[in-house]
Amino acid sequence: MDSKNKYLTLLAKEYPTIGETTTEIINLEAIMNLPKGTEHFLSDVHGEYDAFQHVLRNGSGNIKEKIHEIFTDRLSKKDMSTLATLIYYPEEKIKNILADVDKEEEIDEWYRLTLSRLIELCVFVASKYTSSKVRKALPREFTYIIEELLLKDNSFSNKEDYYSKIIQSIISLDRAPQFIAAISYLIQRLVVDHLHVVGDIYDRGPYPDKIIDTLIDHHSVDIQWGNHDILWMGAASGSAVCIANVLRISARYDNLEIIEDAYGISLRQLLTFAEMTYTEDSANGFYPKIDKEKKDFYEEEVRQIAKMHQAIAIIQFKLEGVIIKRQPDFKMEHRMVLNMIDYENGTITIKGETYPLTNTYFPTIDPADPYKLTKEEEAIVDKLIYAFKNSGRLQKHISYLYNKGNMYLKYNDNLLFHGCVPLNEDGSFMEFNIRDKSYKGKALLDKFEEILRKGYLTRDKENKEKHLDIIWYLWTGAASSLFGKDQMTTFERYYVEDKATHEEKKNAYYNMRNDIATCERILAEFGLDPAKGHIINGHTPVKEKRGEDPIKADGRMLVIDGGFSKAYQGTTGLAGYTLLYNSYGMQLVSHQPFTSLKNAIEDEFDIMSTRRVVDRELERKKVRETDIGIRLSEQVKDLKELLEAYQNGEIVENHKK
Repeated sequence: MDSKNKYLTLLAKEYPTIGETTTEIINLEAIMNLPKGTEHFLSDVHGEYDAFQHVLRNGSGNIKEKIHEIFTDRLSKKDMSTLATLIYYPEEKIKNILADVDKEEEIDEWYRLTLSRLIELCVFVASKYTSSKVRKALPREFTYIIEELLLKDNSFSNKEDYYSKIIQSIISLDRAPQFIAAISYLIQRLVVDHLHVVGDIYDRGPYPDKIIDTLIDHHSVDIQWGNHDILWMGAASGSAVCIANVLRISARYDNLEIIEDAYGISLRQLLTFAEMTYTEDSANGFYPKIDKEKKDFYEEEVRQIAKMHQAIAIIQFKLEGVIIKRQPDFKMEHRMVLNMIDYENGTITIKGETYPLTNTYFPTIDPADPYKLTKEEEAIVDKLIYAFKNSGRLQKHISYLYNKGNMYLKYNDNLLFHGCVPLNEDGSFMEFNIRDKSYKGKALLDKFEEILRKGYLTRDKENKEKHLDIIWYLWTGAASSLFGKDQMTTFERYYVEDKATHEEKKNAYYNMRNDIATCERILAEFGLDPAKGHIINGHTPVKEKRGEDPIKADGRMLVIDGGFSKAYQGTTGLAGYTLLYNSYGMQLVSHQPFTSLKNAIEDEFDIMSTRRVVDRELERKKVRETDIGIRLSEQVKDLKELLEAYQNGEIVENHKK
């Protein structure tokens, strides 16, 4: 028996009769003629959980748009905003609305009216999916009821009393709040078929852990790793230098709670060491960036964070020097900053120029061997490695990132990646040598991903440094597709006032990404049609208030990092770009800053969204034209071959499945 017949024999076990085979062919052919599902793209959320949740719940304005499509002629703008807020935050909004209603009959009337509107909206958003797909999305407690209500046809009155009785029973049994919440979450789920997160869930904002928990529960999502994500991935793999960077950034942004409270990693030993080693005066350049809205902080706590910040920064610089020495392929000798210091005169020489240091207190550095950790520093590093590798919640989250994530993704003719494809100044792909072999373009990103995965899988084995060192390189190296600059001048920003030393030159990619030919060459490198595809990018905040356009190269590239992070919003002038791609085409959505959950619920303050059409389909795109459609077409082809085999008697039907 040849391989084809073997495959058909196996397929026959799943579809053992002509009837079942025919039914599945009809089903798949019908699915392929449905409208393409809506894709939602987010990037660089940086721990801003409330803003992330809001954009996720409102589908980047998609829910409000559906409400307008149905109710524009029937509801006021105020009523439509109230309905939208109810769908975003059902439990909270119900309490908020009913707090102002005293009479029971008024409450019941509000329930009846609200349920009627929600059901009508749910029918509308469910109409582009198969009944089977909608059924799988239904909340278990109310599956039967919602399924019945979704079948309601207003053009016939035969079952009007039946549907009215269902709603009346929901109210009389005091289940209306729970039912409203259930159908609201169903609407949220149905307006977006698939979510793409194009990197940087971690750092700066306070709750990346809550964002990961939300993504774990999401019905359909993929992730393209960002530079801040791989820093945490390296830390969870046991990379001491990645751990030091994670702690330094968390201290810098007053966010050590993510380490201690969210992931249960004790920093007591680091705090004790910092208090005993560094003076208050020496920590001036290390005071954390305090959120202006934060009121519940203590000066003593800020002082302690500053000392810890300084202590871990010095440990980081030492660990980086050791890696640079043992990895000559990195070509990072110019970043061996600690041996550029004149410790007696308090200066540093960089590229032939000598600069005074703003801080000359280096109690743990031996000028004769500046990269050697003290015994106390070694003990701290060892304990932190153990703690990061044994934090159950952290390992759960990082394992999820590895399972759901990639360096890049090809999806429905689009190429998604966080940072860049490193280029030389002439536009050619930049090469990087890894263990005596050179990589560039797609092959380089594939190799980086392979090493990231091996680093995590071998985290408890010997010789793991050969993988972990490259993970750190991805954070800071010139050929890193996630970093995209020639150097990271962290030391200079802390210790040298002259901003000329702070310069980090961007990779040529960023100067060339507005060039159509460059974008087409990148798309072709990854096996995509340059005439159809788009590059969807994050990583670099779009400085809209300076006139920068997120749509580049005549629409071939879209940059969707507009700055969810509050730290960026003063520079960008807005609070994030997201992207929607539905059967009608692509729309870029810009957002104003999210104020607070309280404002969103009580004042119905939605993130103001502006939409720009990027690419409009001449004909409404069907599932058949997507990646899923290609797979379904292959299944149909196989099933038709099975059907033919049944009809020709080559395979015998089995009516006893």
